[in-house]
Amino acid sequence: MVGVRLQGARAVVTGGASGLGLAVVERLVELGARVVVLDLRPPVALPPGAAYVEADVGSEAAADRAMAEAVDVLGGLTLAVCCAGISHRGRVVGREGPMAQADFARVVTVNLVGTFLVCRAAATVMQHNDPESDGERGVIVKTASIAAFDGQIGQVAYAASKGGVVSLTLPLAREFASFGVRVVCIAPGVFETPMVASLTETVRAGLLNQVPFPKRFGTPAEFAALCCHIYENPMLNGAVIRLDGALKMSAK
Repeated sequence: MVGVRLQGARAVVTGGASGLGLAVVERLVELGARVVVLDLRPPVALPPGAAYVEADVGSEAAADRAMAEAVDVLGGLTLAVCCAGISHRGRVVGREGPMAQADFARVVTVNLVGTFLVCRAAATVMQHNDPESDGERGVIVKTASIAAFDGQIGQVAYAASKGGVVSLTLPLAREFASFGVRVVCIAPGVFETPMVASLTETVRAGLLNQVPFPKRFGTPAEFAALCCHIYENPMLNGAVIRLDGALKMSAK
């Protein structure tokens, strides 16, 4: 029965104020989980049954403080979903000069270091949970991107950061296996999110034309459904799942 394991789950969702993260929050609440949104700003409309804690996931002190506050609100933690992320488009050697180190570092800090910090904080808490019948104590779901594999020209910072998120998956899953915490990564293709909405119509049309089937952008609800399935399926561990309609992005 769908959602049985999620009833009573205690979850944090980073980047849960909008886009993919908000869809995950809404679905988790619908299935009976208790949820805390970790984001720089609260959702415009916080789903009933969810709470909000301000968090800058790229800061070690802020990420640890926010996780501790969220765990206090929830009374524990069994699921962490990392959706916080930013994008940056620009050539390394462009018409206006070389890409600034600060621009590259900012994307890596939020997307990669932020994911690491949240994984670390979540696993630190989960290791002390009472185990379920199969020994499981918690689940961590990370968000990468197909840009980790098919990065386009102008996506150097974003692709590098998401490639790092992909590469975290297996070593974390292997390490956390010792205390029963699973780690899975989703690499979405092009989804209808505020980040994609900010692209020009020309860029959007070019991306849509490359999607084999279904011939559309993904919906946040479809991403959320996969997050929930990962929590419910104990054999999913150490995997990177492409959710992209068979899209393989072109060079530009």
